[in-house]
Amino acid sequence: MNEEDRALSNAEYDAGHPHHYQQPGGGAGAREAVEEAEPIERVETGRRLEATESRPSSSGSSVSSVRMQEMGTTTTMSRLPTQRDDTYGLERHPTALSRIDTHRSQHSATVGASLRARTTTRQSKPMPNFGAGKPFPPLLPEREEYVVEFDGPNDPIHAQNWPFAKKLRIGVALGYVTLTAAFGSSIFSAATFSVAEQFKVGIEISTLGVSLYVLGFATGPIIWAPFSELYGRKLPLIIATFAFSIFNLAVAVGKDAQTVFICRFFSGFMGACPLTCVGAVFADMFNNKQRGIAITVFSVCVFSGPLLAPFIGGFINMSYLGWRWTEYIVSIMGFFGLFLLFLLMEETYPPIILVNKAAELRRRTKNWGIHAKQEEIEVDLRELLEKNLSRPLRMLVTEPIVLAITIYMSFVYGLLYLMLTFYPIVFQKVHGFNQGVGGLPYFGVILGEVLAALFILILQPGYVKKLEANNNMPVPEWRLPPVIVGGAVFSVGLFWLGWSGFKRDIHWIVPTLSGLCTGFGIMSIFLQCLNYLIDAYLMFAASAIAANTFMRSIFGAVFPLFARQMIEGMGIQWAGTLLGCVAAVMVPLPVIFYLKGAKIREKSHFAPTFPLAAGASHHGGPSSGSGSDSPPDLEKQPTKTE
Repeated sequence: MNEEDRALSNAEYDAGHPHHYQQPGGGAGAREAVEEAEPIERVETGRRLEATESRPSSSGSSVSSVRMQEMGTTTTMSRLPTQRDDTYGLERHPTALSRIDTHRSQHSATVGASLRARTTTRQSKPMPNFGAGKPFPPLLPEREEYVVEFDGPNDPIHAQNWPFAKKLRIGVALGYVTLTAAFGSSIFSAATFSVAEQFKVGIEISTLGVSLYVLGFATGPIIWAPFSELYGRKLPLIIATFAFSIFNLAVAVGKDAQTVFICRFFSGFMGACPLTCVGAVFADMFNNKQRGIAITVFSVCVFSGPLLAPFIGGFINMSYLGWRWTEYIVSIMGFFGLFLLFLLMEETYPPIILVNKAAELRRRTKNWGIHAKQEEIEVDLRELLEKNLSRPLRMLVTEPIVLAITIYMSFVYGLLYLMLTFYPIVFQKVHGFNQGVGGLPYFGVILGEVLAALFILILQPGYVKKLEANNNMPVPEWRLPPVIVGGAVFSVGLFWLGWSGFKRDIHWIVPTLSGLCTGFGIMSIFLQCLNYLIDAYLMFAASAIAANTFMRSIFGAVFPLFARQMIEGMGIQWAGTLLGCVAAVMVPLPVIFYLKGAKIREKSHFAPTFPLAAGASHHGGPSSGSGSDSPPDLEKQPTKTE
């Protein structure tokens, strides 16, 4: 275990330690009680997980506990008071504990866990004077008394307790912004020939307009992920959407190829923000039962955008408007998305909601000691680089699951952008469609993606039953059956496209229908593989996804650069055969992880492991019993780090 991972582990432990939740109003006596408290005793067996604590409070009463009896498994969780017991008697529901664990893990994986991880450089600097000859004031007597919290699990200011209509409005606005960012990635493909002709460059050079945009998708999350964890979701979304619209406007008015390509890169960099943050917003707003539907709809927006753009861009490029209006349209869409964000978006990140609550209380009470825990966080460049660069790369080269799943997803993502070249050759060169009509067959792929989303949603109730039977502890391998099915269907779709689209004698509807298979495969593989990484690595999921995002964006940027030479050199049928064979070779990957994934994760330095509850299995549903509503307790099974 290296120093940074040890610091993260210690911070995770400290963040969950009871002294952070001592009862307010106890004065020095409460502090002494905490210092003299007996440590939490944790008893772990395959069938029993128990956490008990004896801690007196200032009122002489010990902290009560929440006990849940399910399937012969006992789980005892320390109660975390949000107000004075003698006044409100509030107890945090397990839902609140789950939210705390989730956000603490997200924050630790991106920007750090606490002030303990700061470097000693700042501490070694001399302390400045207080000023005006004043001595330093005394410290706050009990700092925890001044830390604001949510008023129980049903606090209306928490995003998960908002009315559904409000969540829906925000979700629609964010879905539109995400669709716009994805739409902008591929609309330039309709203008590559016009750009090459106007600026006197080769077609491969003009294709850089697509590749550099997708490369911006790879680098953007390095900034936007920690930004959203430090300052909330709303601010980065507004900044990025505004800058996205400006850079697309700059592409539209660019006077040379260099300006066009550089601004396309920064458009992608800014467009990466909604792709990075919107999933986190949905996690803020929706509980476990609603989140699957929300993320599925979000994924459909992400993958539909690149396939809608060639159809619209083709008609624009053919018209008197010319290729520049393909970028004007994206800029206009971006500004409209910015308007929707200003109109509908509210902050959803719980720590920032508490920061805003603390600011209001300070203004109204004139008590300037009131603050939120988030305001104690200091930014450290070294730790940011560690969380967002070093660990993702380390996981990519040391974790077989991360490496294999990332390669599979990268291939699928690269093919999504390779289709921007494959389809025009099939439908415009072979079948003689014009540029606008030649974009219509992409709707076959979009329909396939929608069918995959419905397929996954149909399977969701069965997954929830298995989850409940295992005390809400996720078994990652339960996510893989749709990936296995989707992988086989995806391979069939590529063979189908290659051998039905290479000559004009075959009706155009035949290669168009192949899109049902490729779209189904793209969505089912991509969505469930992401869920698999999240379930497998939990508190390190952000690092696993960061590694995945970087590599697949590289594939998405590179594939369009060699697509034309490959297809024209090998022929449509053999290019489709090659891609189909590669896809078929990768089908066994999810099968191997489905059968052996649990053993592989036992040897992992980053993946936590949980004992299976009675009646649950790695490969099947529950045999008997009903599940518990309690969340998995990440602290009961220590995560191994090196």
